[in-house]
Formats: sequence, C-alpha cells, structure tokens
Amino acid sequence: MSSHRIRTSAAAIAAVVALPLSLGAFAPQAFADTPSPFGTGCSSLPNSGKGSTTEMSKERVATAAANNPKLTKLALALKDAGLTTKLNDAKHITVFAPTNAAFDKVSKMQLADLLKDKAQLKKVLTYHVVDKAITPSELPNGSFKTLEGSTLKTSGSGESFKVNDTAKIVCGDIKTANATVYLVDEVLMPPS
Repeated sequence: MSSHRIRTSAAAIAAVVALPLSLGAFAPQAFADTPSPFGTGCSSLPNSGKGSTTEMSKERVATAAANNPKLTKLALALKDAGLTTKLNDAKHITVFAPTNAAFDKVSKMQLADLLKDKAQLKKVLTYHVVDKAITPSELPNGSFKTLEGSTLKTSGSGESFKVNDTAKIVCGDIKTANATVYLVDEVLMPPS
C-alpha cells in the first residue's frame, strides 16, 4: 500500500515539475518579437525610471529625449528649433539622435552659431529624422530620405553600424511611443 502511495506521489510531483517546464518552452516565442536595444552605449542608459528604455517606450520621442540624461542637449536644440511638437505628433518615424557627447564634439563657436540660426538648426535636426520606422535589418546597406530632404546612409553588420560612414550608432533600436531611436556619437550635417 505504501509503495502505491509513493508511486502516486511521484507521478503527481512529476506532473507539477513538467507543467512549468513545458510552459517555459513557449516563453522564448512570446518574447521573440520584443525589440531589444543593441550597442555598447546601451549600458550607460538608466536601468529604470526616466531615460530608461522602459520609460522611453511609454513617451513620445521628443519627450523621451528630454527625459533621457544622454539626450538633454538634443531636447534643448529641438525646443529651440520649434520641433518638439512636430516630432511628438509624428507617427512611425526614426530619429538618429545625437547624444550629449556628440554635441560636445561640435566646436563651441559652431554650436553657438547653429543655435542662433533657427532655420539652419531646424535643417540640421530634421536631417536626423526619417519618416518611417527603420529596423536593424535595414541598417547594413541603408539609404533613407530625411525630413530635411537629403539622404543619409547606414552601413555595418551585427551590432556595429555607422551613419554616413562617420557617426557610430552607440545604442540602437530604442522604441518610443511613436518612433524608433538610434543614438549616434556625432551630430550629422546635411549636404550643403
């Protein structure tokens, strides 16, 4: 009798263990379509709260930039150019977002001149925006028309990509409520 109870208990335990294991087999598929930001610069983003990829995904793109400690200079430039509302109202766009470090590479005189000239600032900033969602699979040999009207090109492979052969994508495929964001380490200049 006791051997019957042991067998029954063993069968019950086996069933309890097997159920989570079988459910676990479905877990990777459930998350397979969830985008995951890539790049060496992603580790410098906050893990939670303002500026984290989780919080950015809930916000419109210009608001997400303003709340990200890596993108405060971009957010100020967007405000100065009068582009905050336009970008927040846009749908399914891609922003190649220069980080604060990218703005630091621009000479102080050049940056001051740019910030004083609203039309030129708007031209430069809209050169960073494409009116469609760009996936990582399009980056290896990409050519995209920007809101400014010129074309920017992307190249690379794996998780290493460049824009116009100079600016590195340091953290890519960040989702916001209305955009895909690729953080770049240089301010892109449209062709003259």
